[in-house]
Amino acid sequence: MDNSGKEKEAMALMAEAEKKMKSSSSFLGALFGLDSSKQEEACDLYVRAANMFKMAKNWCAAGNAFSQAAQLHLQMQSKHDAATNFIDAGNAFKKADPHEAINCLSRAIEIYTDMGRFNIAAKHHIAIAEIFETELVDVDKAVAHYEQAADYYKGEESTSSANKCLLKVATYAAQLEQYPKAIEIYEQVGTHAMDSTLLKYSAKDHFFKAALCHFCVDMLNAKIAVQKYEDMFPAFSDSRECKLVKVKDYDTISRLDQWLTTMLLRIKKTIQDEESNLC
Repeated sequence: MDNSGKEKEAMALMAEAEKKMKSSSSFLGALFGLDSSKQEEACDLYVRAANMFKMAKNWCAAGNAFSQAAQLHLQMQSKHDAATNFIDAGNAFKKADPHEAINCLSRAIEIYTDMGRFNIAAKHHIAIAEIFETELVDVDKAVAHYEQAADYYKGEESTSSANKCLLKVATYAAQLEQYPKAIEIYEQVGTHAMDSTLLKYSAKDHFFKAALCHFCVDMLNAKIAVQKYEDMFPAFSDSRECKLVKVKDYDTISRLDQWLTTMLLRIKKTIQDEESNLC
């Protein structure tokens, strides 16, 4: 499909927006109070242009146009509209320039936190974390944004949303062999889950993962931890997960995801090392 027509239309709208801006900043525009109305018209034109660029799949141009609208809204003290435009810009840039996407989402987060909209800010920290995960493959920065999102959610009493972010942190902590950090999170989330009627079923999975992290460190403390989880949450005793952590032949268990497979192989090595030290 030929998108050149959409691009030309978008560029014409951008030019018209620039013209509005020049007239609003002129002496006569200021004298007759035309600044704000011209700026609002320019904002609308930038947004229309951005949407045309999106239709033409020119994502960078769309992102730039949304950013122009956002900057104008900031000048007009329209913080909510500015944040919305920065989010739109970030979503466009995601498809072409992940670094610029992060910059735009970060600008939106600054506005939302300034307005006290911490749940929304947390949501966009997650979006940035996902860019670092998938596009830029920077685990440390992804974890930092998941932790910040969790912190904001906690402050707003959105415990379930906070825990989802923390579980992402725990997954990476375990992969990076930061076992105490992972254990603390899994135990915290598991304890919260077992006290909830809706989440109770998931508690055994969190205690299972905490136990695996313990086993990666040493067998004795792991066995103590498993007993503690059974005492805390009796349903854990009868679970497949609990039975798994009590056997050594992990290779017989099928259909495990990559994270679990990695952890179990590490545990197997720990067991072999301990057994060889006893010989």
